[in-house]
Amino acid sequence: MENKQISRTLKLLSQLMELHDENPFKVKSIANAAFQVNKLPFPLAGKSLEEMEKIQGIGKSTAVKIVELLTSGHITDLDDLLSQTPEGIVEMMGIKGIGPKKIAIIWKELNIENVGELYYACNENRLIEAKGFGLKTQEEIRKAIEFRMAGDGCFLYMQVEPEAEMLMDQIKGFLPEALKNFAGGYRRCDEIITELEIVIGTRDPETAIDVIKDSTLLADISLENCTLKGTAETGLKVAITCVPKAQYYLELFTRTGDEDHVKAVLSRIDLDIHDAESEEIIYQKAGLNWIHPEQRVGTTAFNAPANTALIVLGDLKGSLHNHSTWSDGVNTIEEMALYCRDELKLEYLGISDHSRSAVYAKGLTAERVLEQHQEIDRLNAQLKGFHIFKGIESDILNDGSLDYPEDILKTFDFIVASIHSNLKMDEQKATARLIKAIENPYTTILGHPTGRLLLSRKGYDIDHKKVIDACAANNVVIEINSNPHRLDLDWRWHAYALEKGVRLSINPDAHRNEGFHDMKYGVLVARKGGLTKEECLNALSLAEITEVFKAKRG
Repeated sequence: MENKQISRTLKLLSQLMELHDENPFKVKSIANAAFQVNKLPFPLAGKSLEEMEKIQGIGKSTAVKIVELLTSGHITDLDDLLSQTPEGIVEMMGIKGIGPKKIAIIWKELNIENVGELYYACNENRLIEAKGFGLKTQEEIRKAIEFRMAGDGCFLYMQVEPEAEMLMDQIKGFLPEALKNFAGGYRRCDEIITELEIVIGTRDPETAIDVIKDSTLLADISLENCTLKGTAETGLKVAITCVPKAQYYLELFTRTGDEDHVKAVLSRIDLDIHDAESEEIIYQKAGLNWIHPEQRVGTTAFNAPANTALIVLGDLKGSLHNHSTWSDGVNTIEEMALYCRDELKLEYLGISDHSRSAVYAKGLTAERVLEQHQEIDRLNAQLKGFHIFKGIESDILNDGSLDYPEDILKTFDFIVASIHSNLKMDEQKATARLIKAIENPYTTILGHPTGRLLLSRKGYDIDHKKVIDACAANNVVIEINSNPHRLDLDWRWHAYALEKGVRLSINPDAHRNEGFHDMKYGVLVARKGGLTKEECLNALSLAEITEVFKAKRG
């Protein structure tokens, strides 16, 4: 075993000792030994206990631990601490900018147990409320986590979007006469992007390639046939394909759909379509209706009715599942209502702050629920042409029950039922827990059904069909949580839900006014799943959704 590995092991031991509030002198002693071992000009492996004791900065007790590590491959004290520490907390130790003391606060006070939850909390502005954290620290942690994510070569759609648009604007400036569009996963609006693809159609592809090569658009450029490959500033991989204009639409088609989709379409065509004048013609030649780029995965959309009008952002009439300063939000209810009415031109707002079990998020006690309802009544009397609905994001407790007694539950206009605790369930338990909550007559919407955080937390396994069937049987809407870190319900299950007659609701889970704009990402994945405005709860007008809520409560 090399010194570097010994040093890293001792450093982790010292960090965990500090995390678990052990003797500060012992913590400092182990941390100092880790530092000294890393600087040694000779290997420790092969040294006797007596020889190690004499090395400056190590000492007898640490030498014993090093010998144990070298002979057995582990340190008992470290194993004991690891057994008391969630795996995600150990992973946090590797994030630049947060030491054991801050991690202890994140874990014990904010109930955050992995990097994914920490990143989500940074984006929800929750860290700044904890002792020892400020806006600057929160931002540094967020950037450090994003840097780690970028190192894996995977990006959320939301992270890629600004850089993609900037690159396209620059290409338009370089090649104003060329045909150009995004392709691949970005054009399909996939949740996770590993490469940004762009297709360019021009009279002179070689000149276009030279123009891009000579620019500062990309680093580490290589050329493969007609495709330039390189990396953007963030580390995002980029592939720019340049072809003659006559071949542009076929190239755009083949580089947009996934492999199964492209093969299935082309297998239906006997004619030469190299000079296709549009993508629409390619689908016509295949005997298919036009398929939107978002849906070009496999063959699911082949049987979609002609001229299906997928939902667009402008179809949404209101925003449900939002958090105000009453729990862990940044804006007041009035500020959120005015923003939705005046800036977004919406008709209604659903306030659904956290319920009482979510102590970490200032969940509302029964008394505070009634106080909030009084404020909403006052605001509704003042606001013209707009309505605020009284909701709650009720925690689904371990046994599947909701977080308040019936006399409180019946005071809400609608209830979003979500799981926030005990996420380490097997599929059977998680499914049963959700179904019991769905069967509660007060549940209106099932919130983020799997609790996943993209690129960070897988979410608990559920039997999607059983959960969706239960929603159909109990007239419960399923949320498409539009936060770009969630996008849950997964779009791959939208078609099954719609087939069963289950309405979906595109909810931003907004914790500040800017969060309402996340509905855009919910719309994008809803389009992937084939959602129309007629099947979306919050595409209903104020009068229509009022009747839906009344019927559910009745």
